[in-house]
Amino acid sequence: MDYLDCAQEVIDNMLGYLGFVTTVEIDRENRTINVNSGEPNLLIGHHGDRLEELQYLANRIVQDRVPDAPKFRVDIDFYRASFEERMIEEAEHVAAKVINTRESAKLEPMNSYHRRIIHNHFKNHDQVKTWSPGDSARLKRITIMPK
Repeated sequence: MDYLDCAQEVIDNMLGYLGFVTTVEIDRENRTINVNSGEPNLLIGHHGDRLEELQYLANRIVQDRVPDAPKFRVDIDFYRASFEERMIEEAEHVAAKVINTRESAKLEPMNSYHRRIIHNHFKNHDQVKTWSPGDSARLKRITIMPK
């Protein structure tokens, strides 16, 4: 069984046992399991904390069943997708200020996954570059600076 098929089954069963009526779909291109629910707030939690826990638990179960399975993402009613889109829009707004003022600016603290999204977004930008500290803190602030 493919690890994403396994993930779909695990999440569908898990949420079904908890009493949620959902549709669980696979996005193979992005290695994401998309859950469509009539009760997204209960599944997402405050600032996505329940979604993170669901994703962690599903990944652990799937890796137990398919040992070489890579990690996958779980999204509920496109919460992650819209959050990441807003995050990039905010970073673009800060980058525009940096271009106009020629002064560096810092973004809000982020985890490594979100920092990677921002760094990749600006990777080939012709007017700004990004930097984040190399310390061991879990949440770090990216600095956007002029090239």
